[in-house]
Amino acid sequence: MRTADFDFDLPPGLIADEPARPRDAARLLVVDETIEDRIVRDLPDLLQPGDMLVYNDTRVIPARLDGMRGAVHVEVTLHKPAPDGAWRCFAKPGKRLRPGDRIVFAEDLDATVEAKDEGGEVLLRFSCAGDALVAALHRHGRMPLPPYIPRRSGERAEDSSDYQTVFAARDGAVAAPTAGLHFTPALLDALAARGVGRAAVTLHVGAGTFLPVKVEDPREHRMHSEWGQVSEDTAATVNAARAAGGRIVAVGTTSLRLLETAARADGTLVPFVGETDIFITPGYRFKIVDLLLTNFHLPRSTLFMLVSAFAGTPRMHAAYRHAIASGYRFYSYGDASLLRRMA
Repeated sequence: MRTADFDFDLPPGLIADEPARPRDAARLLVVDETIEDRIVRDLPDLLQPGDMLVYNDTRVIPARLDGMRGAVHVEVTLHKPAPDGAWRCFAKPGKRLRPGDRIVFAEDLDATVEAKDEGGEVLLRFSCAGDALVAALHRHGRMPLPPYIPRRSGERAEDSSDYQTVFAARDGAVAAPTAGLHFTPALLDALAARGVGRAAVTLHVGAGTFLPVKVEDPREHRMHSEWGQVSEDTAATVNAARAAGGRIVAVGTTSLRLLETAARADGTLVPFVGETDIFITPGYRFKIVDLLLTNFHLPRSTLFMLVSAFAGTPRMHAAYRHAIASGYRFYSYGDASLLRRMA
């Protein structure tokens, strides 16, 4: 297996910079034994009574800050908390930052550089921590939109809601669990009326999830770990649905990765709290997830490797060829696919 096995040509014009409106009007490519073009609003017709939808209830924090180191402007994006309350961050420009440097973001918020690694990542100690830091981010921060969603004239008012799912409840992510962006209250009502259950897990998505694979052998790629939680209630709900013959439908790769982390070999889900750095590539034996709702991912990415593991590499290449030829929109604000696990 080589990284090149997961490459394909993606026209830049297919990378979406605006979400579908309404959200559930996005296109949906159903990938099973055949390929079918639908829309997200059709999801209740594609699922069965007793199926269990498992979604990620993380909430994106406004993790991008503009500050000054002396007379130099610095843009900082928080991406992972350290155990002692500091934060690992990406900084631009970061080359001139040194341990001990102070960056001022506002009168009530600054940070000191505690360390810097060879890749340019910095460890910042902010002047407040915990809930106080989250409150300060809401006052002074911006939504950490990925670089392929350009905002040349500055952040728009609607970005704060567009880049947040209807499920968002627990602050901590620095990137949206994008499959959840397609859901609306009306769609959730229709799914409930169909007899489809739902349960929440939490995975605080970090920017490392989307980093490209730069090595030729995927086994040499290092996944950033992310904090996740599967509650006792969710584990019991999912296990009851499986015991009754229902299928487990993961909303997004973040939910899938956490479910597979917390599942036993026999498919039983157990409560879990902690870090996961699970990296799923073809050959992985899935334990619990039957269907996956996910957006379209970039070539040579860990996420395209994951969907290839789930539905089969040849099948996913064929599906993506169809999606590209049909003008499906890719990535965070793009369209969706519903994948059945390869037997």
